Amino acid sequence: MHPNPIDKTPSFSSLSLDEQLLSAVKKMGFEQPTPVQLQAIPLVLEHKDLLVSAETGSGKTAAFLLPTLQHLLNLSSGKAGTRALVLTPTRELAQQIFKHCQQLTEFTDLQTGLITGGDDFRLQQNMLRRNTDIVIATPGRVLELMEQEIPDFSNLEVLILDEADRMLDMGFSEDVLTIANSCNAGRQTLLFSATLTHFGVIKMADKVLKNHKVVALNTLYDGHRNIEQQIVLADDNDHKLKLLTWLLQNETYNKALVFTNSRIQADALRGPLRGQKLRVGVLHGEMDQKDRNRMMELFRDGEVKIMLATDLAARGLDIKGINLVINFDVPRNGINYIHRIGRTGRVDELGLTIALVKHTEWNLMSGIERFLKQKFKHRRIKELEGKYKGPKKLKASGKATGGKNKIEPKKAAVEKVKIRDRDKKNVGKRRVPTVKQDVDFNPL
Repeated sequence: MHPNPIDKTPSFSSLSLDEQLLSAVKKMGFEQPTPVQLQAIPLVLEHKDLLVSAETGSGKTAAFLLPTLQHLLNLSSGKAGTRALVLTPTRELAQQIFKHCQQLTEFTDLQTGLITGGDDFRLQQNMLRRNTDIVIATPGRVLELMEQEIPDFSNLEVLILDEADRMLDMGFSEDVLTIANSCNAGRQTLLFSATLTHFGVIKMADKVLKNHKVVALNTLYDGHRNIEQQIVLADDNDHKLKLLTWLLQNETYNKALVFTNSRIQADALRGPLRGQKLRVGVLHGEMDQKDRNRMMELFRDGEVKIMLATDLAARGLDIKGINLVINFDVPRNGINYIHRIGRTGRVDELGLTIALVKHTEWNLMSGIERFLKQKFKHRRIKELEGKYKGPKKLKASGKATGGKNKIEPKKAAVEKVKIRDRDKKNVGKRRVPTVKQDVDFNPL
């Protein structure tokens, strides 16, 4: 049951949680769910993989612990091994989550364990052998235990990566992936981060999440300091194709990624661009995996310098040297935009992203700017400047007023017809056909 959006005072009882958990929540003094809890808990209870952007102090710990504990209570497991694993970057945070988990499980029979460096190795081994239900851990110590073949994650039901951006900044990327790959492939995975602009987080999400949902509470992004973001206005798709061709012929880049919203559009662009002698490849979800792998290899090796791709195909695309991203179609939401531009401007590299925006996409692009709390640079290409200059009037939100932000076609000249005086006299009178005028006369 989802919380009623009309309810002005949502409660934890509206989130379909067990009475044992509700009693613990009440004892801890929590009265109302926070925004991240209201949005994340119902999705987790539906067993969805989740990517969540939320700041520390927003209530994210309960947002992943409560539905995970609910899942463990709902489905008893007779299988061996840990059922839920929470990975976190530091011992201090692991201890905080462990304490929080103990409080939430007070009225249940669920067993909670803590695994961090610096604590007794044998005690942790014994704890894992007892098939502890939910374990909170730091990656380094988990890997040490894995070398002893102690943790059994083959039946793991839920994997939670908390503060993923910090874990990656601390160099735990490969460790986390090694642990994730040792877990049950059919598990549910929840990834929590303070930001969605971190390239490592996007890369991690691509590799560990399946058909995931996104909950973005923190939209105070860092502005993508290594990426210059531009907008070029276009009259229509034909004008966009001319702009795209010019950019690919005149910009300086090692590799370029061009995004479309559909595979049909990606396929349609390939021919005209190849006709301009540009080395272009296509990547979309309808391709066979063998063909996709071959195309990725050509792009990686530089045999193909320009890749036309859809969002689905680009998930998991991790290729160095992409320093130009062009959005032929404006993405449908801010999250997809972040995923697209995150393919460039990595680490100390500089990247350029250009969105081609026609009148029907102005409000969509404006919504993305508002979501990111950024304003993109408007650019004119003199050789191909179009008629569309943007909406004449804007709302405070940046959207066009009245939705009339389009190029008005010139009205065709109306041919004047001369009306004779004798025709005016006959207006309204019944016309009687004559043989010479309108009808075929047949005397028979």
